Amino acid sequence: MTTAHHAPGGSRPGGRTARTREAVLSAVFKELGRGGFAALTMEKVAQRSGIHVATLYRRWRCVEGLVCELLTDLSSDVPLPDTGTLSGDLRALARSVSAFYGDARMRRLIEAVVSAAARDPQAATVLRSFFGERLVMAGRMVQRAVERGELPADTDPEQVMSALGAPFYYRILIARRPVDQDLAESTAIAVWAAARAGAYASKGNTSSNTSSNTSSNSGNNKTNWRSDSKSPATSPTKTEGAD
Repeated sequence: MTTAHHAPGGSRPGGRTARTREAVLSAVFKELGRGGFAALTMEKVAQRSGIHVATLYRRWRCVEGLVCELLTDLSSDVPLPDTGTLSGDLRALARSVSAFYGDARMRRLIEAVVSAAARDPQAATVLRSFFGERLVMAGRMVQRAVERGELPADTDPEQVMSALGAPFYYRILIARRPVDQDLAESTAIAVWAAARAGAYASKGNTSSNTSSNTSSNSGNNKTNWRSDSKSPATSPTKTEGAD
């Protein structure tokens, strides 16, 4: 995930349909920043984007459809880290998630999508699909780690990535507090340790298999979080001041 984001539109090539979509999503992004989801209307988006309101209703149906597509659009530019170690990948991804939601507009966006999903079946479907696809994509980091022998063979990639994301969404949606790099650091370390210990074994595998796989890596399990990451060595309980 990138550590910076941009309003949709401007740099992406495409025909008239693409330009319409970019103008609309850019307008949604700006309107969310101005008044939040509660103040968002199709009419305001039409006025800001210069696209007729009938076109908005025909293509997106409602403001819930707009915010769901905006979330998908902003996240589509997010690359997965590949540092060479899972510890480094988890840390890089957690930092990027923190940076992404460090913008109040990003927090308002995920709040809007979750709120929309509670009321609108289409929005709920989009939200499930959004997170489902990203769990699968991010799970490739875990699959690489299994292939390198860093994790037990029966590790469930989606469970690992769900555990990485959960603290961020708890902080945003339940605790209603900003995310920060301290949260990113502690979350990445905790998920890494749990994954190495076999906490995310696939369902249906016996505990003995998990114990066996974990035991086979017992020597590596003692390796310090920092020592097998390509990130600069620092105290495991303190985030770098540069954050």
